Amino acid sequence: MSNLQEQIQQLLEPILGSLGLTLWDLEFKKEGPQWLLRVYIEHEPGGVTLGDCETVNRDLGTALDVEDIIPHAYTLEVSSPGLDRSLTKPEHYRKCLGTQVRIKTYQLINGEKVFRGKLVEFDGTVVVLEPEKGDLLRIPLESIAKTSCEVVI
Repeated sequence: MSNLQEQIQQLLEPILGSLGLTLWDLEFKKEGPQWLLRVYIEHEPGGVTLGDCETVNRDLGTALDVEDIIPHAYTLEVSSPGLDRSLTKPEHYRKCLGTQVRIKTYQLINGEKVFRGKLVEFDGTVVVLEPEKGDLLRIPLESIAKTSCEVVI
């Protein structure tokens, strides 16, 4: 995470805390000609409402304007990570233990690159997947291109 993302997260944490929300992920990147700040929030139980997103967008936008830490124009988006959320951090894998996941790898493993099954173990470097058929599969984190977790509400 960049220094700017850390500064944004520091501004965001008290806003989310006051609303009973948590940060799932934060992206700040250039998409085409413009910069985009995406904030993914969650609320358990029950999920994130449109009102939650509007409040966080307004409050974070105001805090960013006051602190003036982003030196150029950007678009701010606040949303839920969705039911089919991407796992990008070790804590995401830990939070999704016991749920169904879809993993796509960079290279072939046992002749395949896409795997589905229950996430049964994560030690910080290796994901253990229980596929519908076959033996447990151990996939090194560095071999994973993308993992998504289906959240059951």
